[in-house]
Amino acid sequence: MNHAQWKLARERKTAEGHTEPPEVAAMRTEIRMAFDLGQAVYDRRTELGISQTELAKRARMTQPQVSKLELGGTVPTLPLLARLAEALDASLNIALDGDTSTVEFVAHAA
Repeated sequence: MNHAQWKLARERKTAEGHTEPPEVAAMRTEIRMAFDLGQAVYDRRTELGISQTELAKRARMTQPQVSKLELGGTVPTLPLLARLAEALDASLNIALDGDTSTVEFVAHAA
């Protein structure tokens, strides 16, 4: 079963009245938040026109760590978030509201 089929199966079960256990819903929320952060890092990095390797150097990370972060595979520490913001020449804004999150890097004024 491919990824699209899993999503369709989950949606079908939801439509039939099945609900996820709270721990599964919480895990799904954590994954979504990690993905949102990774997408924001990717968007800002590509906006700057720099490679993962260059971002890694600027943020004192390795390229595989940057890749994993951009794919939503890790939850960084606050000090790492600060280094990323500096490396991306931006401020990091994170808004958390229940199970939703908004993550954006705002470029510093020239």
